[in-house]
Amino acid sequence: MRIEVGIPSQTLDLHDNDVVRRYRISSAKNGVGQENGSFCTPLGRHIIRAKIGTDQPVNTVFVKRRPTGEIYTPELAANFPRRDWILTRILWLSGCEPGFNRLGKVDTMRRYIYIHGTPDSVEMGKPGSIGCIRMRNQDLLELFDLVEAGTAVDIRNT
Repeated sequence: MRIEVGIPSQTLDLHDNDVVRRYRISSAKNGVGQENGSFCTPLGRHIIRAKIGTDQPVNTVFVKRRPTGEIYTPELAANFPRRDWILTRILWLSGCEPGFNRLGKVDTMRRYIYIHGTPDSVEMGKPGSIGCIRMRNQDLLELFDLVEAGTAVDIRNT
């Protein structure tokens, strides 16, 4: 299994020789880029370094990769209007290309770039995150169960 993320198409494809699943995503509203602090989605070859959130309820809220004990609701969102919602599951990415997306100021893992769930009200198919790859919670649950830590992830701008 391997994952390809297409930035122009705003899709995530799961491959096992052929495309097994295709999901709509939302990448960074600032576009693509490697630099720490850019709030851009990094390009290139990555792997899933860690799978976080197994057995947590749908809409579990995560902060710093830890469940907060909260379950996302529109009312909770109204109380925290500026929060970047990381929900349900996290697939934490690590770059594989030293100097491009690994180590130093371009390290994807140190930038805390994830594939993660998001509120149902967030539009898919359009950039909107602050660097991560956002997915519908139900799509992420399916993907989470189909991949393992170490799965290759290629993020492309073509």
